[in-house]
Amino acid sequence: MFNKKIDSRIKLTLIFFISFFVVIFLRIVYIEMIDYKKLSSLATDLWSRDLPIEADRGLILDRNGVILADNITTTSLVLVPSQIENKAEVTEILADILGVSYEEMESHVYKNTSIERVHPEGRRLSYEIADEIDSYGFAGVYLIKESKRYYPYGETLAHVLGYVGIDNQGLGGIELIYDSYLQGENGAIKYFSDAKGNKINLSEIYLEPASGMNVTLTIDINIQLSLERELNNVESTLKPDNSLAVVIDPNTGEILAMASRPTFNPNNYKLFDTEVLNRNLPIWMTYEPGSTFKIITMSTAIEEKVIDIYNDHFYDSGSVKINGTRIGCWKSSGHGDQTFLQVLENSCNPGFVKLGQLLGKETLFSYFDLFGFGEKTGIDLNGESTGIMFSLDRVGELELVTSAFGQGISVTPIHLVV
Repeated sequence: MFNKKIDSRIKLTLIFFISFFVVIFLRIVYIEMIDYKKLSSLATDLWSRDLPIEADRGLILDRNGVILADNITTTSLVLVPSQIENKAEVTEILADILGVSYEEMESHVYKNTSIERVHPEGRRLSYEIADEIDSYGFAGVYLIKESKRYYPYGETLAHVLGYVGIDNQGLGGIELIYDSYLQGENGAIKYFSDAKGNKINLSEIYLEPASGMNVTLTIDINIQLSLERELNNVESTLKPDNSLAVVIDPNTGEILAMASRPTFNPNNYKLFDTEVLNRNLPIWMTYEPGSTFKIITMSTAIEEKVIDIYNDHFYDSGSVKINGTRIGCWKSSGHGDQTFLQVLENSCNPGFVKLGQLLGKETLFSYFDLFGFGEKTGIDLNGESTGIMFSLDRVGELELVTSAFGQGISVTPIHLVV
């Protein structure tokens, strides 16, 4: 009986150890053959570090391929505090070069982090400052490429193009609306370090950044420059509080030029008030259309066949009285007898009052709705946009369909091609 108990315990012990080693063996096989890539990646992440390389934003072009928003290459300062040997010396020299206090630079050099971007004083450095920093050859002090937005035409088309922040994010205009397309994918220089942050002598890996998509507008820069020049003349001559102008192709509705005053320079947008930056007057401001609205009234009358513009006549005495209010014509003596075509040619107020009476309020207002008055256009600019209709084809070209301009004024679409 005693021997049988011993044999039983030996068998249980043997089974336990065999099972234990089988589990270990299966675990090793799983790790080596199935879970290897995941664990290897996690291990690599523990001792690899990335020095970021900023991608270029996509270009913004006019209809003829002229660059309206470009990129220039600048340099920024990045520190790896654990690799800096003489922190006091590095802090003093960098503070002197960048023109900041010792305490300010000390907060970067001594920071307990794997990688420290010196912001904002170390961003967008000039070549002279970058060369001076590089000349010292400090360990743990890196100069990396950054892309800075540049607008070669300065204030021209400023409200339409918009501007970007220090991190190249769109903050207004086209730059904001299509930021997700214009933004590229950042790259990096991957290096390896031990647990203390000391650099390991292994080959660095270069991950190339990918530039953003280009955006081509319907704007014609030559027409835009002419428009800007005329607005400048208006500003200097009449000194208005504000002014605006838009040039549209009447056959397609494409916007060829758009400008307003006051304006700003997107290269130095921080020097301007937010009211100036955020008010693109052609799509933001409300105003009375005046006599230009007579085209709508006349079109409605022709469509409804309430008049024959060639044969029906109207006599203009110079004014007409409506509900006790006298509405005069610009020609105080009146135009006398005229056809309704001449009523349009002469922009005769009493004649158009007559057209309104013939049409009636309900009919006239129904045509206002049909023409799109009182609704947003959905133009692809911030401040008025109500949405974007687009289709993405297999080669990655994006057709953006937008409307023309004006608060409550709907015209035919323009096309932007990314």
